Amino acid sequence: MTTMYAALLRGINVGGSRKVPMADLRALLTSLGHDAVRTHLQSGQAVFASDHGDEDSLAAELTRAIEQRFGFPVDVIVRDHAYLEAVVQACPFPAAELEARQLHVTYFSAPVTEERFAPVDRAAFLPEEFRLGDRALYLYAPDGLGRSKLAEALAKPRVNKGVVATSRNWNTVTKLVELTGP
Repeated sequence: MTTMYAALLRGINVGGSRKVPMADLRALLTSLGHDAVRTHLQSGQAVFASDHGDEDSLAAELTRAIEQRFGFPVDVIVRDHAYLEAVVQACPFPAAELEARQLHVTYFSAPVTEERFAPVDRAAFLPEEFRLGDRALYLYAPDGLGRSKLAEALAKPRVNKGVVATSRNWNTVTKLVELTGP
């Protein structure tokens, strides 16, 4: 059975380094045997159809292929359409009432628990706040991600130790649902 997936690449095409041209990424995914390959923006999103593998094995395959092709490692998270749609549906913030720049989702490669975030003094960052979901963290940053002190605290290596984490704004989150949908 063919499933639609999104591949989320972490930290590419930012500041002129770790360049992965989207046309090359599409060609790479096609060479791996995937169909209906498309990319979204230059910041590391691709969608594809596959009838082999699961999210973790597809991510590992793409990670290896990117390093072989481009000569540097890139963390990759792969999620299917059902998961992406569930993330949108489970959003604990009033997404329809917010600007897309105010709401972000950080996707994790594995489940995370509240204990991981215990060192973060949530009250110190108000009105910014976050909530956890299924392998995801929802971040409300009223002034946007670029000015968010909470986002900075959440991105610290000690907080994300042992997991791959990559964030997307709400527009990208919903666009990936659309692109992977039937």
